[in-house]
Amino acid sequence: MPKVALAQLAASPDRAANLAAAIALIEQAAGQGAELVCFPEMGFSQFFPQFRADARYFDWAEPVPGPTVERLQDVARRCRIAIVANLFERASPGEYYNCSPVIDETGRLLGLSRMAHIAEAPYFNEKFYYRPGDGEFRVFPAAGTRLGVAICYDRHYPEQLRILGLRGCEILLVPLAAISREQWAMFEMEMQVASFQNQYFSIVVNRAGREGEMEFIGRSFATDPYGNVIARLADGKPDLAVVQIDTAKIDAARRVIPHLRDRRAELYGPIAAIGRLNAE
Repeated sequence: MPKVALAQLAASPDRAANLAAAIALIEQAAGQGAELVCFPEMGFSQFFPQFRADARYFDWAEPVPGPTVERLQDVARRCRIAIVANLFERASPGEYYNCSPVIDETGRLLGLSRMAHIAEAPYFNEKFYYRPGDGEFRVFPAAGTRLGVAICYDRHYPEQLRILGLRGCEILLVPLAAISREQWAMFEMEMQVASFQNQYFSIVVNRAGREGEMEFIGRSFATDPYGNVIARLADGKPDLAVVQIDTAKIDAARRVIPHLRDRRAELYGPIAAIGRLNAE
């Protein structure tokens, strides 16, 4: 039964100070018995996609592994805690991604998840900065469980969340950057439904605090395989919560209402076929 820390951060313009604060939170979480910690979207820098087509921010990107990931690997090894982070990745010349490195409790970089669905909306000018990920939707063994990642906008696509469930995800981590109080109840219900339909735990970790014209509302939360909210964090300010995850609930839920067993995969071909037709 792993303990998972939700590290809700507010970022300053000082990226080095942000990373130092994040490392202090990792140490604090480990001191409270956490075996896994998740951070918000772009948690170690200010949220630059609010600025439209500003090429200066490509200087913030770094390789994975690179300086930030290597520091996180060191603290993971020292504190014996797995880490799911999120940062701006420079993969190769001209290729940049919104990326979540997954580091296990021995400090090993297990791999990474890249945002597959790229938003374009006021304050979320992401298509200029990010290339879409390859859609591998990997599941990673860490902290005695199996982790999947859906980065922010990805959570709105149930196909991705279902694939992760079918691949054995037990805890879905969602690094988030959200500002809408008006839609928050719906966002929370959305993840309750995803947890219930796929019968896994969901950990949603949002940014907090004001940056320019954006105010990130915090309110990070966790849901269980029955769709219940089992933790909520503070509104609009940094916070840390450590949540006990009883993975036995996953099998229990799947025995009571066997959603995955009762799927009719042979009926779902039109999802992909219609998508191809629309693209053409």
